[in-house]
Amino acid sequence: MTDRICIAAIAGAFGVRGEVRLKAFTATPEDVAAYGAVTTEDQVQSFTIALSGQATKGALIARLSGIGTKEQAEALKGTRLYVARDSLPNLPDDEYYHADLIGLEVYDTGGALLGKVKTVLNHGASDILEIQAPSMSAPALLPFTLDAVPTVDLSAGRIIADPPDGVF
Repeated sequence: MTDRICIAAIAGAFGVRGEVRLKAFTATPEDVAAYGAVTTEDQVQSFTIALSGQATKGALIARLSGIGTKEQAEALKGTRLYVARDSLPNLPDDEYYHADLIGLEVYDTGGALLGKVKTVLNHGASDILEIQAPSMSAPALLPFTLDAVPTVDLSAGRIIADPPDGVF
Protein backbone atom coordinates (compact mmCIF):
# COMPACT_ATOMS: atom_id res chain seq x y z
CA MET A 1 0.00 0.00 0.00
CA THR A 2 1.18 3.48 -0.80
CA ASP A 3 1.31 6.34 1.68
CA ARG A 4 -0.11 8.78 -0.91
CA ILE A 5 -3.24 8.44 -3.02
CA CYS A 6 -4.02 10.25 -6.28
CA ILE A 7 -7.38 12.02 -5.88
CA ALA A 8 -7.49 14.22 -8.99
CA ALA A 9 -5.80 15.26 -12.21
CA ILE A 10 -5.68 18.71 -13.78
CA ALA A 11 -7.43 18.58 -17.15
CA GLY A 12 -6.43 22.09 -18.21
CA ALA A 13 -7.06 25.76 -17.66
CA PHE A 14 -10.53 27.25 -17.31
CA GLY A 15 -10.97 30.91 -18.13
CA VAL A 16 -8.28 33.57 -17.85
CA ARG A 17 -7.90 33.97 -14.08
CA GLY A 18 -5.92 30.84 -13.30
CA GLU A 19 -8.74 28.42 -12.57
CA VAL A 20 -8.34 24.80 -13.61
CA ARG A 21 -10.58 21.94 -14.70
CA LEU A 22 -10.15 19.02 -12.32
CA LYS A 23 -10.97 15.38 -13.01
CA ALA A 24 -11.77 13.98 -9.56
CA PHE A 25 -11.03 10.36 -8.66
CA THR A 26 -13.01 10.44 -5.43
CA ALA A 27 -16.37 8.72 -4.93
CA THR A 28 -17.97 12.14 -4.47
CA PRO A 29 -16.10 14.53 -6.80
CA GLU A 30 -16.53 17.56 -4.52
CA ASP A 31 -14.55 15.76 -1.81
CA VAL A 32 -11.27 16.66 -3.56
CA ALA A 33 -11.31 19.94 -1.65
CA ALA A 34 -12.06 18.29 1.70
CA TYR A 35 -8.79 16.42 2.30
CA GLY A 36 -6.48 19.37 2.86
CA ALA A 37 -3.40 20.28 0.87
CA VAL A 38 -2.58 18.25 -2.23
CA THR A 39 0.86 17.69 -3.76
CA THR A 40 2.12 16.85 -7.19
CA GLU A 41 3.47 13.34 -7.80
CA ASP A 42 7.07 14.51 -7.32
CA GLN A 43 5.96 16.41 -4.17
CA VAL A 44 7.64 19.60 -5.45
CA GLN A 45 4.43 21.66 -5.53
CA SER A 46 1.65 21.85 -2.95
CA PHE A 47 -1.78 23.44 -3.36
CA THR A 48 -5.00 23.99 -1.53
CA ILE A 49 -8.12 23.51 -3.63
CA ALA A 50 -11.09 25.88 -3.63
CA LEU A 51 -13.96 24.66 -5.80
CA SER A 52 -15.81 27.26 -7.82
CA GLY A 53 -18.15 25.21 -10.00
CA GLN A 54 -18.64 22.29 -12.31
CA ALA A 55 -17.55 22.48 -15.96
CA THR A 56 -19.10 19.26 -17.21
CA LYS A 57 -20.15 16.00 -15.69
CA GLY A 58 -17.04 14.64 -14.02
CA ALA A 59 -15.02 17.86 -14.30
CA LEU A 60 -14.87 20.48 -11.57
CA ILE A 61 -13.72 24.09 -11.78
CA ALA A 62 -11.22 24.95 -9.06
CA ARG A 63 -8.75 27.53 -7.95
CA LEU A 64 -5.38 26.25 -6.74
CA SER A 65 -3.40 28.31 -4.27
CA GLY A 66 -0.54 30.15 -5.96
CA ILE A 67 -2.00 29.86 -9.47
CA GLY A 68 -3.27 33.18 -10.78
CA THR A 69 -2.94 33.16 -14.57
CA LYS A 70 -4.23 31.08 -17.44
CA GLU A 71 -0.63 30.30 -18.42
CA GLN A 72 0.21 28.95 -14.96
CA ALA A 73 -2.95 26.85 -14.98
CA GLU A 74 -2.31 25.52 -18.49
CA ALA A 75 1.26 24.54 -17.54
CA LEU A 76 -0.22 22.16 -14.93
CA LYS A 77 -2.34 20.24 -17.47
CA GLY A 78 -1.96 16.51 -16.85
CA THR A 79 -0.60 16.96 -13.32
CA ARG A 80 -1.91 14.41 -10.83
CA LEU A 81 -2.73 15.60 -7.32
CA TYR A 82 -2.08 13.44 -4.25
CA VAL A 83 -3.01 13.43 -0.56
CA ALA A 84 -1.66 11.46 2.35
CA ARG A 85 -3.47 8.13 2.78
CA ASP A 86 -4.19 8.88 6.43
CA SER A 87 -6.24 11.95 5.46
CA LEU A 88 -8.70 9.73 3.55
CA PRO A 89 -11.57 7.90 5.24
CA ASN A 90 -11.34 4.21 6.10
CA LEU A 91 -13.30 2.10 3.65
CA PRO A 92 -15.83 -0.64 4.34
CA ASP A 93 -14.58 -4.23 3.92
CA ASP A 94 -15.88 -4.55 0.35
CA GLU A 95 -14.40 -1.29 -1.02
CA TYR A 96 -10.81 -0.60 -2.08
CA TYR A 97 -8.64 2.29 -3.17
CA HIS A 98 -7.46 1.71 -6.74
CA ALA A 99 -3.87 2.26 -5.63
CA ASP A 100 -4.16 -0.78 -3.34
CA LEU A 101 -5.25 -3.06 -6.19
CA ILE A 102 -2.46 -2.15 -8.62
CA GLY A 103 0.32 -4.73 -8.48
CA LEU A 104 -1.73 -7.49 -6.85
CA GLU A 105 -1.35 -10.97 -8.32
CA VAL A 106 -4.53 -12.47 -9.75
CA TYR A 107 -5.25 -16.20 -9.41
CA ASP A 108 -8.17 -18.22 -10.73
CA THR A 109 -10.37 -20.20 -8.35
CA GLY A 110 -8.18 -23.27 -8.96
CA GLY A 111 -5.04 -21.46 -7.78
CA ALA A 112 -3.40 -20.86 -11.20
CA LEU A 113 -1.69 -17.48 -11.66
CA LEU A 114 -3.53 -15.38 -14.25
CA GLY A 115 -1.37 -12.27 -14.06
CA LYS A 116 -0.89 -9.02 -12.17
CA VAL A 117 -3.15 -5.95 -11.94
CA LYS A 118 -1.60 -3.25 -14.11
CA THR A 119 -4.24 -0.55 -13.56
CA VAL A 120 -7.88 0.00 -12.68
CA LEU A 121 -10.05 1.54 -15.36
CA ASN A 122 -13.47 3.12 -15.04
CA HIS A 123 -15.41 4.19 -18.10
CA GLY A 124 -18.64 4.97 -16.30
CA ALA A 125 -20.46 1.71 -15.61
CA SER A 126 -18.06 -0.01 -13.22
CA ASP A 127 -14.40 -0.60 -12.50
CA ILE A 128 -12.37 -2.89 -14.76
CA LEU A 129 -9.08 -4.50 -13.77
CA GLU A 130 -6.44 -4.39 -16.49
CA ILE A 131 -4.40 -7.54 -15.93
CA GLN A 132 -1.06 -8.24 -17.55
CA ALA A 133 -1.01 -11.99 -18.07
CA PRO A 134 2.38 -13.61 -18.71
CA SER A 135 0.95 -15.71 -21.54
CA MET A 136 -0.76 -12.81 -23.37
CA SER A 137 0.69 -9.93 -25.37
CA ALA A 138 -2.28 -7.65 -24.70
CA PRO A 139 -3.67 -7.11 -21.20
CA ALA A 140 -6.90 -8.83 -20.15
CA LEU A 141 -9.82 -6.71 -18.98
CA LEU A 142 -11.63 -8.21 -16.00
CA PRO A 143 -14.84 -6.66 -14.66
CA PHE A 144 -14.36 -5.76 -11.00
CA THR A 145 -17.64 -7.29 -9.86
CA LEU A 146 -18.38 -9.73 -7.06
CA ASP A 147 -19.11 -12.47 -9.62
CA ALA A 148 -15.81 -12.05 -11.49
CA VAL A 149 -13.69 -11.13 -8.43
CA PRO A 150 -15.07 -12.92 -5.38
CA THR A 151 -11.97 -12.38 -3.19
CA VAL A 152 -9.56 -9.50 -2.66
CA ASP A 153 -6.94 -10.26 -0.01
CA LEU A 154 -4.83 -7.13 0.44
CA SER A 155 -2.78 -8.62 3.29
CA ALA A 156 -1.75 -11.57 1.10
CA GLY A 157 -1.33 -9.34 -1.96
CA ARG A 158 -3.66 -11.34 -4.18
CA ILE A 159 -7.00 -11.45 -5.89
CA ILE A 160 -9.02 -14.59 -6.58
CA ALA A 161 -10.94 -14.28 -9.84
CA ASP A 162 -13.61 -16.28 -11.61
CA PRO A 163 -13.33 -14.58 -15.01
CA PRO A 164 -16.08 -14.81 -17.61
CA ASP A 165 -15.31 -17.03 -20.59
CA GLY A 166 -13.00 -15.46 -23.13
CA VAL A 167 -11.24 -12.98 -20.83
CA PHE A 168 -8.03 -15.05 -20.60
